[in-house]
Amino acid sequence: MTTATLGGGCFWCLEAVFQRLQGVTAVTSGYAGGTTVDPDYRSVCSGTTGHAEVVRIEFDPLLIDFETLLEVFFTIHDPTTPNRQGADVGTQYRSIILWETEDQRASANAIIERLTREGAFANPIVTEVTPLTTFYPAESSHQDYYNSAPNQPYCQVVILPKLLKAQDKHPERWRGD
Repeated sequence: MTTATLGGGCFWCLEAVFQRLQGVTAVTSGYAGGTTVDPDYRSVCSGTTGHAEVVRIEFDPLLIDFETLLEVFFTIHDPTTPNRQGADVGTQYRSIILWETEDQRASANAIIERLTREGAFANPIVTEVTPLTTFYPAESSHQDYYNSAPNQPYCQVVILPKLLKAQDKHPERWRGD
């Protein structure tokens, strides 16, 4: 198994989408990219830890590659808005790719360069590409959130549209279970 760590707004949104992709074996919501040791949700939301809400994706590279994960990632969030996704505002919601290998770093930069060249977004991509130092799993109440509460208003209004968009744009990768 291989891992990827990505942040693009609320981790609940990313988790719900990546859980449904063929080749993904596990997704854990958590925190990374900051300086505080062992952060928790409250401290990360304060904006003082430097951490972003992220997901750690475990995947089988024979079934899905890192580049495909990034294609989905750029489909389900706006990488042009610094420190926000929709109504979620703060440094913890920034767009970030935390690479674990030089190949991941190179792939992330290449995809950003390609999307920029193609004019995929009206505004410049501000996604950070930075090395992963430490990943901290979020509290249990933040794990598997959409599957635990799909009828909760946030899930219906914010997460479900991202699920539908990912399924529409990447049907060949969709497991859907």
